[in-house]
Amino acid sequence: MMKPLYIFLLTVLCIPFSGQAQTEKLELMDIFDLEFISDPQISPDGSQIVYVRNFKDVMADANRSNLWIVNADGSKNRPLTTGNQSDYSPRWSPDGSRVLYLSSKGGSSQMYLRWLEDGTEQKLSNFPKSPGGIQWSPDGKWIAFGMSVDSQPASLMSLPSPPKGAKWTEKPKYIDELNYRSDGAGYLPASYRHLFVMSADGGHPRQLTSGDFDHGSAFAWTPDGKYLILSANRHPEGEYEPRNSEIYELEVASGTIKALTDRNGPDSSPVVSPDGKTIVYSGFDDRYQGFQTTGVYLMNRDGSNPRLINKDFDRNSDNLQWSADGKYLFFQYDDRGNTKIARMDLQGKVTDLTNNVGGLSLGRPYSGGDYTVAKNGRFAYTLGTPEHPSDLAVATGSGDVKRLTEVNADLFSHKKVGAVEEIWYESSFDGRKVQGWICKPPDFDPNKKYPLLLEIHGGPFTNYGWRFSTEVQLYAAAGYVVLYTNPRGSTSYGEEFANLIHHNYPGEDYDDLISGVDAVIEKGYIDENQLYVTGGSGGGVLSAWIIGKTDRFRAAVVAKPVINWSSFVLHADGPAFFSKYWFPGFPWENPEQYWKRSPLSLAGNVKTPTMLLTGEQDYRTPISETEQYYAALKLNKVDAAMVRIQDSGHGIANKPSNLMNKVAYVLGWFDKHQPVKP
Repeated sequence: MMKPLYIFLLTVLCIPFSGQAQTEKLELMDIFDLEFISDPQISPDGSQIVYVRNFKDVMADANRSNLWIVNADGSKNRPLTTGNQSDYSPRWSPDGSRVLYLSSKGGSSQMYLRWLEDGTEQKLSNFPKSPGGIQWSPDGKWIAFGMSVDSQPASLMSLPSPPKGAKWTEKPKYIDELNYRSDGAGYLPASYRHLFVMSADGGHPRQLTSGDFDHGSAFAWTPDGKYLILSANRHPEGEYEPRNSEIYELEVASGTIKALTDRNGPDSSPVVSPDGKTIVYSGFDDRYQGFQTTGVYLMNRDGSNPRLINKDFDRNSDNLQWSADGKYLFFQYDDRGNTKIARMDLQGKVTDLTNNVGGLSLGRPYSGGDYTVAKNGRFAYTLGTPEHPSDLAVATGSGDVKRLTEVNADLFSHKKVGAVEEIWYESSFDGRKVQGWICKPPDFDPNKKYPLLLEIHGGPFTNYGWRFSTEVQLYAAAGYVVLYTNPRGSTSYGEEFANLIHHNYPGEDYDDLISGVDAVIEKGYIDENQLYVTGGSGGGVLSAWIIGKTDRFRAAVVAKPVINWSSFVLHADGPAFFSKYWFPGFPWENPEQYWKRSPLSLAGNVKTPTMLLTGEQDYRTPISETEQYYAALKLNKVDAAMVRIQDSGHGIANKPSNLMNKVAYVLGWFDKHQPVKP
């Protein structure tokens, strides 16, 4: 018999911390025990790695991190910092004697400097705002960083002040910017991010940039230490052309800034060659497509002779780093759901070095990962597979991968995870090959019948892949076979495949997803009367689209969706971007284009019991989208519920308990709608 939702949730949420025998399957409270590695920084000589070890504070319901250090051969693995705080962004000094890092241990994130010889530590900053993007100068004497600076907008009017002791309501918020709020940050203050430099001995920082422009963390020192090469969008109409950034030269002594590029499109992530004669950067000539492959460009130090060197490489090239001799570029890229580290010569020839570069989150199996390269060519990186979150590994690219950590060995020593297998199948729409993965319950028996859960990724221009996912593993532990795929629009298959959804989303990706469901059913171990679907963000769009086109699924959980494209474009935190790149014009110019692609247009067809789940402070896919769909389903007398995740923006998994809440409610809704057992 079906269990009421509230009974199921009481069952899964009231698991004690101790005093009760644990099962071999992953449980919700295990979320607080999972750890992962990020930001591995290999020393200049390649002998040691400082890395960030991420963990969860169950009492504060927060993500925390400390710094650890290990020799490149795996010996002497030990913490550099400890405590329930966030220590991150470690950066070696050029001579390898010190590590600069950021930490929240004083209340706000500030810069700290640690001498490795004796463990002496100095707090370098006590700024009212938190610095970021910290970088050493080549001689180790200076530190460059970015920090938010308040601007002083002109006052529209002068208002009387309240009498002494009076309690008036707060003054109105006067907003005249196009981008006035951002997911994860809320309503934005009147401020801009600028670059600063300060002595490595501490002291007063000097602001280098000015103006009503943001200057982010994408900058690099020149070898002589006289200039910073940076990326920024300093165009007067920049808020209306959000991708149109340029590469600039900034003289440290005078603050003089000069543009080195001038094309329409993003020019970003500049890195100067070891001899100081060449700059490598990434970008493309903007064609206003939903997705465009980011190419690798070289130009002379003065900005002359810009050229694309990897024209025939149809994948994004990220995290560019020079080899010590300046003959090669290291980079990472996604290919068919797997993140790789590769080397490219200056003519664009690519040689793969390693794969399985782990993601940097625990929720869903998205791409990501970090690496750094030493002068001797050894690189440290995050290694991850479906069996474990990212750990630390080192390699040189000659088949000598060495895994240095197993930070979840204690948990996985007594917990079984579901086995994951790759699947390729043909889309019923046009016969295109689509890649996916099947996660089976622990102790899977192919002679039994299992419910199938289709889990759909967001983006939409991103990819799932051969990576660990807490959500998928918890669904498998609850007895579901889980299918997750990369339908058309996904990255890591080239620009043509990604842009099949350009001005056509959602569309035939529906056929890709349903064909995947049919391919798994053909394997013979799925109960066709127990099909379920869920997805978040772009996956919320597609799960709502699916139940508007078919009633094959017993229940659906539509997480943080877009339901009405017109209201989304005008209400989300990137109106210029979404209207310019995802649609051929504004809603009032092409109302039919917006409506025919809105899941709300299919709401009258929905019969599937549907739960909606969204963060209260979501400004990417605002909760007003969820509210519209909920009202539509209720008016249509569909069995529907709405879950409003408290203290959450778009990234529901940013708080451990909210990741737990999300999974619990998904499983609770599906459990409620299981077939009645005789």
